[in-house]
Amino acid sequence: MPSLAILQHELRSLRSSWLVRLWLAGSLLLAILILAPGWGSLQTAPLLAAELVPFLVFPWCLVVMVLGVTPMSGGRAEEMADGILCRPVTRTEYLLAAWAARVLVVLGVYLVVLVPAALLITLAERRVQDDSVTLYGVTASLGAVGLVLVLQVSLGFLLGTLLRSTLLAIVVLLFVWLPVNIVLDTFSLETFSPISLNRAVPRLLRQPWSETAEAAAPAEGFEAVGSWMDRFSAAFSAPVESRDPKFFQREGYDDFSLAWVVLGYASATLLSVGLATTVFCLRDL
Repeated sequence: MPSLAILQHELRSLRSSWLVRLWLAGSLLLAILILAPGWGSLQTAPLLAAELVPFLVFPWCLVVMVLGVTPMSGGRAEEMADGILCRPVTRTEYLLAAWAARVLVVLGVYLVVLVPAALLITLAERRVQDDSVTLYGVTASLGAVGLVLVLQVSLGFLLGTLLRSTLLAIVVLLFVWLPVNIVLDTFSLETFSPISLNRAVPRLLRQPWSETAEAAAPAEGFEAVGSWMDRFSAAFSAPVESRDPKFFQREGYDDFSLAWVVLGYASATLLSVGLATTVFCLRDL
């Protein structure tokens, strides 16, 4: 019960936070700005991958990390100490409840933006070449990106616990996260680099559940919705020749494995949360 109460309190605080509200509004606006120019020119897989770029590469990773850092640093540290000393709750329960609240908010904003965009792109009949995007591929891609966001929250928690200073933790995250991802992208390590993962997303989107499975045709009920979406969007875009963005034309992802991607990011997440919990429990308040 104390953990649930802390989780609900953190969720209410985040819901009323202007950072979260502005992030949600900015994410919706940026998704529309990405969708509009590529609607009549990009195939389904590259267009969906382009919608994932702000969450995987830049700029929303900064917001996610800031949300992860704040509960464990600055003025929140004193508030957290009072909460632990005055209530029947352990340090681990308090820490995990605050972490879970931020994970839920981050995934909520992400899904609110990406799920409608994915439905619009995959169901509408656009004037582009047919693309064999599968339901499994879309679900797996959204899940993989969500796992990366959870890792970013966990890294923010870890740095906030170690450094205690909000500004210092954010600076360290920026100077470590972005350069490391650029270096890892050079070796096409989608298991550890969000940049490489984003390049590999078009292949994952076209991947069936099994090697012998074929992409299933959309249901008749969804075809009518897609036709309406296509007529609605036609008023705001003009048909142009189909082309593929150069960003997603890189080779080297023929051996892409979703299992290794999940294992890589999940292991890093568990390690970050475990280290943050250990350091927090051993440190004097």
